[in-house]
Amino acid sequence: MSASNGRRPPLTADRRYGKPAGQANGTAGGRSGGGGKTPRAAKPARKARRTRTPRRQPRGPLGWLAALVSGLMRLVLRIIWGVSWRAGLALGIVIGLGVAYYAAQLPPVTDLVDGRARGSVTLLDREGRTFATRGDQFGGMVTAQTVSEDLRDAVIATEDRRFWWHPGVDPQGIASAIRINLSEGRGPLSGNGGSTITQQTAKLLCLGRPFDPEVWKNEAEYEADCRRTTLWRKVQEAVYAMAMEARYTKEEILTIYLNRAYLGAGTRGFEAASQRYFAKPAGTVGPAEAAMLAGLLKAPTTYAPTNNLSRSQNRANVIVGLMEQQGYLTADEAAQARANPAGLADGADQRTGGYFADWVMDTGPEFFTRDTTEDVVIRTTLDQRVQAAAEEALVRVFEERVSPGSEAQAAIVVMGADGAVRAMVGGRNIEAAGAFNRATQALRQTGSAFKPFIYAAALDLGMRPYDLVEDSPLTISIPGSGPWSPENYDRQYAGMVTLTEALAQSRNIPAVRVSEQVGRENVRTVASMFGIDSDLAAGPALALGVSESTLLEMTGAYAGILNGGSSVEPYGLVELRLKGDDTPLMGTGGGIGERVIGQQAAQELVYMMSRVVAAGTGGRAQIDGWEVAGKTGTTQGARDAWFVGFAGDYVAGVWMGYDDNRPLTGVTGGGLPATIWREAMARVLAGEAPKPLPMRRPEPPQPDMPPQTVSSGDLSAPVQQNETEQHLLDVLSNILGGGN
Repeated sequence: MSASNGRRPPLTADRRYGKPAGQANGTAGGRSGGGGKTPRAAKPARKARRTRTPRRQPRGPLGWLAALVSGLMRLVLRIIWGVSWRAGLALGIVIGLGVAYYAAQLPPVTDLVDGRARGSVTLLDREGRTFATRGDQFGGMVTAQTVSEDLRDAVIATEDRRFWWHPGVDPQGIASAIRINLSEGRGPLSGNGGSTITQQTAKLLCLGRPFDPEVWKNEAEYEADCRRTTLWRKVQEAVYAMAMEARYTKEEILTIYLNRAYLGAGTRGFEAASQRYFAKPAGTVGPAEAAMLAGLLKAPTTYAPTNNLSRSQNRANVIVGLMEQQGYLTADEAAQARANPAGLADGADQRTGGYFADWVMDTGPEFFTRDTTEDVVIRTTLDQRVQAAAEEALVRVFEERVSPGSEAQAAIVVMGADGAVRAMVGGRNIEAAGAFNRATQALRQTGSAFKPFIYAAALDLGMRPYDLVEDSPLTISIPGSGPWSPENYDRQYAGMVTLTEALAQSRNIPAVRVSEQVGRENVRTVASMFGIDSDLAAGPALALGVSESTLLEMTGAYAGILNGGSSVEPYGLVELRLKGDDTPLMGTGGGIGERVIGQQAAQELVYMMSRVVAAGTGGRAQIDGWEVAGKTGTTQGARDAWFVGFAGDYVAGVWMGYDDNRPLTGVTGGGLPATIWREAMARVLAGEAPKPLPMRRPEPPQPDMPPQTVSSGDLSAPVQQNETEQHLLDVLSNILGGGN
């Protein structure tokens, strides 16, 4: 023990902080020391000193700069955050209001499936087969449930694989599209758009703006504006798409899309496209056909199977691959689709009669053809076999007989004796539609092809095919112009010739003499009544075909000669009705009209024209086994070359020339035009039994009854008036007096 008498010395902690409260008496556990001294009272605890904050070291220049930058950044971040959440909230409110507004404006689905601004016209040939369509074809409404499952899957796999899950906008798809566009060197909005099916439908609906003819000049301009891609338009489409998602079910949105999408060849909607390409409903197509239809969505015209079948099939293979990757097709089903690609239905790729279809559309009433808002069906006079024959003939002759690179053009018209047009080719581009039609729109000088109307008037006024006319130099004094001296093509003169010989050899001077003898007005009347509606020349040059006409007019006028002397109005429209209706709204717009010359005169003229082919300038038009009659025509300077004639029940006309009126080189009516005519008509008549022409072969003149001679003296003196002339004058009187 220490000298402290058993007491432990105070601990350092005790001295520092004082004893615990339970040890106030200095004993452990609060016990009193028995007999010990009373402990001294503890000193009061010292007041705790206030802790000093360490002094900061003064900042250097870099410290102050760092602090300043840090403070500015914190301030900027606070400002950005404050602006961002407020702007985000405002934007969310605006988008919400936009979605609500659009959703409230959206009509029922059935009002949106057919969004065409105009109707369609389906043109049928004489046998009731479709050969052309105009306008937008709509096959009728289909739904997401009524189309085949393969077609529905193909569309989703191709256009929007997350269609069933997104709210109308797919951020992942947009980001992927922007990445692809930038990686390929395009702008972020150029090329792949990342649009969902809902956004594409919003574009097809043009954000709810219907076509207004007072705003857009035509439907094409309207659709171009609807397809315009800008950042603001993308924003609008996104808002509209979300509104559609709020208003319609996914199936309804897909239904609108399936009906409004353009799929090439004038088809709107998958039902019309399926019928157009495969001749079957959209509800029955298989994987290969569905893939081909879905493949059209990227570029309808480019991938249309009627435009390029192999390219369309290659595109379909890509779609089949997507369907396989996304689980819509098994590997075996995909392999089967690739091994058996979709093909076109019979006749689906036929491109014939485009010029004819355009002509019918132009001749029909505008509100039922070019500007129709209804779906119209027109039955026509077109014979597709005859049309194909004319097209093949034109192509073959130009390939074999015309130098490559030539810009010369040609046109063909084939019709019946009643004016029913069976074929029409308006130029060398036989597949053209909406192009310049040289058969109906080109006014060209007729040349010697006009001469049959001179002899028609002469025969109707009592002349006969064996009557004589003088082929010798001729000069006519024209008041105000001086003397006029026509020449023959070969600048030779044959002396006295028959009317038949003069026509067969296309002698100019005999034609002028006959025209002057019978009277120019009579010739003009006959030509006009036969259908030459153009402004006919008033002077003696009328006989040389200086007046202009169209090939359709000329062919129709010749048809009047074949049918026995009655005029015809060429026509192509037989019946027009609304689709689904059985009652026609209108019928035939042409046919045989009033008689122009007597039947005997017409039959004698047919005989004279047959000699043109058998022994005259039209020899190249001969067809083995068939009687052929016609007339060649070559204008001054060889700017136009014609051959118009008939065989069997058909009348056909061919014109050849340059659009800019340049002279042809080495071409006359008896050359290439007659060759084209023969090639076409030989195909048209193939397989038919030869049929004689309705002609009357005149008896040779008897010694006691010599032929008449056209006067070579006073050309203005008329021949003796007879019953036929009186008939012609009566008809002319009725026309001038307003009679029928």
